[in-house]
Amino acid sequence: MIYVTHEDSGRQEINIKGELHKYLVKVRRHQVGDILTFRSNENLAMAYMYEVISIDPRALHVRLLESYEQKVESQKRLHVGWCVIDTNSVEKVLPMLNELGVKKISFIYCDKSQKNFKPDFNRFGRILQSSSSQCGRTDVMEFETLKNISEFLKKYPDSVVFDFCDEALSGDEKFETILIGSEGGFSESEKKLLSGQKVYRLDTPMVLRSETAVVAVSSKMLL
Repeated sequence: MIYVTHEDSGRQEINIKGELHKYLVKVRRHQVGDILTFRSNENLAMAYMYEVISIDPRALHVRLLESYEQKVESQKRLHVGWCVIDTNSVEKVLPMLNELGVKKISFIYCDKSQKNFKPDFNRFGRILQSSSSQCGRTDVMEFETLKNISEFLKKYPDSVVFDFCDEALSGDEKFETILIGSEGGFSESEKKLLSGQKVYRLDTPMVLRSETAVVAVSSKMLL
């Protein structure tokens, strides 16, 4: 854990109770004298260093030592247009995408998307909060939902596409937005819509699941 998020971050002293107390004491095994970094969700760029002053059965008491601004975020920008898949599959890889530094995900209802899946941005936010505390990231990934690929292209006309083609992705390409299909790829009508876009693949003979492709492409472009 790189930092702790707490609504009272910045105050001179904080009494930590409940689940966070249990986590810090029973899981992380913090003791009196340990130094912890706290941040607030309202301003993750500010880091607050606290010393553990006392530990009680129901509370952990910390005192502020210093504060400073420290941003931790990817120097590269990648926006993923992701055709909607099972939200359980999204949740499994979301921490990885957060650690890699993906800036934004646009969830798109493509022809082969199952329309009953609804991205839960509140739940995604909780997953990202835990992930960012673990990896140290201080900017927040953005989300949006778009009704189809046509709407996506109108909003992001310079997007490139991940699909079967001759040209393999090297990682040196200069683009910010890439579109990745759902299970089964793009329909014929969608391929016609995308015929004017640049297309890349990964240099592998394997057929990747949608979530595997998103992680692999993000790794290739951001690391």
